[in-house]
This record gives sequence, structure tokens and C-alpha cells, in this order.
Amino acid sequence: MSETFQGGRLAAKAIAAEGVDAIFTLSGGHVMPIYEGCRQEGVRVLDVRHEQAAAHAAEAYGRMRRSAGVAVVTAGPGVTGVVTAVANCQIGQTALVVIGGARPIVQAEQRALQELDQLSIFRPITKWSAVCTQTERIPEFVATAFRHALAQPRGPVYLELPMDVLFGDAPVQKLGRARTDARTFGDPREVMKAAELLNGAERPAVIAGGGVWWDKAWKQLASFAQNGRLPVYLNGSGRGALPPDHELFFQHSRGTALQSADVVCVIGTPLDFRLGFGRFRDDTKLVHIHADAAELGRNRAPDAGIVGDCAAVLGILADAVKTRRNGEGWLEQLREAELVWWEQHRAEIESDAGPLHHYRLGKILDEVLDPATVVIGDGGDVVAAVSRVLRVHAPGQWLDPGPFGCLGVGPPYALGVKTAKPAKQVVVVAGDGAFGLNGFEFETLTRFGLPVTFVIGNDAAWGEIRIPQIGLYGDGSEVATRLAPTRYDRLTEAFGGHGEHVERPDELAPALERALGSGEPAIVNVMLDPDAMAGHPYRGM
Repeated sequence: MSETFQGGRLAAKAIAAEGVDAIFTLSGGHVMPIYEGCRQEGVRVLDVRHEQAAAHAAEAYGRMRRSAGVAVVTAGPGVTGVVTAVANCQIGQTALVVIGGARPIVQAEQRALQELDQLSIFRPITKWSAVCTQTERIPEFVATAFRHALAQPRGPVYLELPMDVLFGDAPVQKLGRARTDARTFGDPREVMKAAELLNGAERPAVIAGGGVWWDKAWKQLASFAQNGRLPVYLNGSGRGALPPDHELFFQHSRGTALQSADVVCVIGTPLDFRLGFGRFRDDTKLVHIHADAAELGRNRAPDAGIVGDCAAVLGILADAVKTRRNGEGWLEQLREAELVWWEQHRAEIESDAGPLHHYRLGKILDEVLDPATVVIGDGGDVVAAVSRVLRVHAPGQWLDPGPFGCLGVGPPYALGVKTAKPAKQVVVVAGDGAFGLNGFEFETLTRFGLPVTFVIGNDAAWGEIRIPQIGLYGDGSEVATRLAPTRYDRLTEAFGGHGEHVERPDELAPALERALGSGEPAIVNVMLDPDAMAGHPYRGM
């Protein structure tokens, strides 16, 4: 006779079968059996201070492993607490499995504790949402959740496990990954069109995004660029796919490239606001490679639209572009544009004034951080500025919230990254406003003994809104954009950890070195010039 297990343990067994060794949660009675199941199955349970943080942490855990992380949340407000994080994953096409508790099925429509129509909330913002009503089917539903989350295009899913289903008993079934890792290579006709366009291009530009990370395509991207002598720009999780010293990696000449290119090749990223909605010149040809067919044609029809896995498609195109003329004159033009940017901002990057300029913060971080550091960006102006100066040396070493622009991801992302990759040095670059959203998760990091260093760019404002607010409406218009110049480093006195306060550039490098060397969660509170970014392009309008 088959051995029987409580539903919570069946869920834990199914989660472990997917290669997941940790879940993120906030304590709740409706999902208590899952905690006990995880304890028995050796799956770590990391509890946070807000459910939104649990889902953000699970997302980051999954991103680091190119898989799906798991957030387990209790019924009602526990479930609604993850909505923003789930929406962030949907917009960014990032895999996430949310398991939500619910009142017992037998109490449906009786106004049970925390009863809510939860499926209706999640259906618009997930790839798949379902409720499991039978204990014996829990493993099947967990496997189905992972299959939907990781199938192209990736995204968040929601699985509801009612309380009586979790407390019920059922025999264990055969467990394993019920999905395929097969890759799609793209329609050969579209691949051929792309090759012809690229081989005939005089001024090509390649823009590669998160799909390169998810599909583990950085080697193929490098071969593609090298064989065709193609300039490459990287965004989002694609950052680091080419090392910063690669001769074909460009960063500060993208505007020049897109204004002049005769062929633009976009790989693993949508034509969204980050790429000007695809509004290149009318005579510019577009090659678009994306796993989601629905993205091909959004905002601009591609001249070659390839639905496929980035690694698989780039592997083919890398051979196909070997016959392309070098076009060294075009590359030299872009290199000159790069130099112009650096010269325009050299004074800001090298400034010794205090409070610090945002670019100066980025430069010192670049000089001090180990090249293998995972950097998490969580903020507006400070992250935008630092990302222009800080070099990313390898794939998987830069995380930001993606196109949803969701602030507050820093502390929970750090938890997820350190859980997935404990040996990695992790640094969060946060705005003081963004840190406030989930800053209490610093206590979570100290409680679990996870050394993460927070570099808080403190301009005592929501700078990315305040600067254009003044530009539009004049002096005295700073409504809802001012903060106090808070000593965030002193949070370590309450939570534990290491604190540093910095007001001048010459203080920053020693403070960073002490924080990174402390072996503890650390906060480096860096006072920034609140008007430093005035006159810089505002990305949010």
C-alpha cells in the first residue's frame, strides 16, 4: 500500500522535485502545512516582513538560476500583498510561482476568515492561475505551475491550495519535472531574411536584452558580433553578456546608432519605451528575435521576425554573418561618440565636491567593487546614473526591476540572490526613496546572517520626479517629492550589521571597503547633491 502524506508535504516534495531548495514566505496559518512539509523535505523557508518582498525574493532566486522561484503566501491580505511583484514579473516576462492559501473549500461563500475571490485578481496578471481541489493532485498542479511559468514566454503563475486540501492526506505520486527544455530555432525563412539584411548592412546596430541571460546565449552573442563585426548594446538582464572591454560592446552611443543605423537587430527584448517604441528612421530595417510571437510587430513591424530561443537563433546567425563586410568606419564613428559622452561628463565623474555627484558615486563603486560582484539597482536617478558608469563584467551580475519600473526590489532581490548564490558578493545600489519601500527586509538579512551591502544614494528626495517637477512648474513646485536627509546607516543599531555615513568622495572608498569586509549586512549612507541631475534627460516622461 502506498505511503500517504499530508498535502503540505506533497507540495514540498513537488517543489523540491523542480530543483528548488528554498521558498520565500510570510507566516500564515492557511499555508502552515507547507512549512512543515518543507522542514521534512529539507527545503529552506525564508520568512520576510511583507509578502511583496517574498515574491520579489523568489523572482530574484529564479532569475539567478534561470528557473522559477517560489513564494508561499497566506490567504486574503497575504495573497493581495504579492500583486505588485507578480505584475512586475508579468511585464518583465520573468518566471515566478506563487502558491496562495485559501479558506477551506467546505467554507466557500460563508465569509470565512480572509475569504476572497483570489483567482479573479491574478488571472489578468499571470500566465496561468488555478485552484487545486484534491489533495492527491497537488504534485500534478505544482508541476503544471512550473511548466507554465517556464514555457516561452516565461512569466508568473498562481496556484491556490485551499486549507482543507493542504491538511488532507493522500498517497505520494511519481514526482519529476513534467516539462521539456527543448529550444526553438526560428523559422528558417525569417532567419535567412535576417542574415541577408545584416550582411547587406552598412550601419548595423545590435541591442540585446534579458532573453540573452535566460537562454544562456552570451557565447553565441559574442560569436555573432565578432563574425559580423556588429556593435552591441545591452539592456536589463542582458548587461554583462559582453565584457566591458570587448571591442564590440558599446554603451553611450546608442542614440547615435539608432538615429543612423540602416539595420537594427533587437534580441530578447521588446520594442518598449527603452527603445523609443521602435521609432527608428523610416528606412531602417528591423530584425527582431524574441520568444514571444506577440512582441513581434508591437510598435513596429519587423522586416525579419524570428520567434525563437536566443542561443539557438544566434548560433545560426553567427555562421550566416561571416561573409559581412567589416564596416570598420561605422565602428569608429560609434567609438568617437562614446568618447564624446565621457568627455562631456568627465568633470562630474571626477568631481571631488560634496555632497557627491551621482556619476562620481558610480565611478568609485566601479573602482572598489570586485568584478564578480552582483549589483542590484533599485531607484531612479541614482541607478540610472550609476549604471552609465559602473561596468558589469559577466552575465548575471546586474539585476534591476525591468520595464515595470518597480521600486523597492533591492532588499528582497538581495535576499533571493544570496539564497540562490550564497558565495556571491552582493551590493544593492538604492535611492533613499526606493529603500523605504522594503527597507525593513534589512532585518530579514541580518536574521539569516546574509552579508549584503546597501549603498544608499541619499538626496533626500524622489529625485527623478523632483527635478522635472521643478523644470516644468518652477521653484516652489516640489510637491510630494521631498524626503528627510535620514541617517539610514543608523538602522544597523536596531537591526544589527555594519553602518557607514559618507558626505564626501574621499570618504566613500574606505567606507565601502569596511562595509564589504565586515562580513555583515551593511548600509553605506551616501549623501548626494540633490540638484546634480538637473539638465539630464528624464527617462520617465
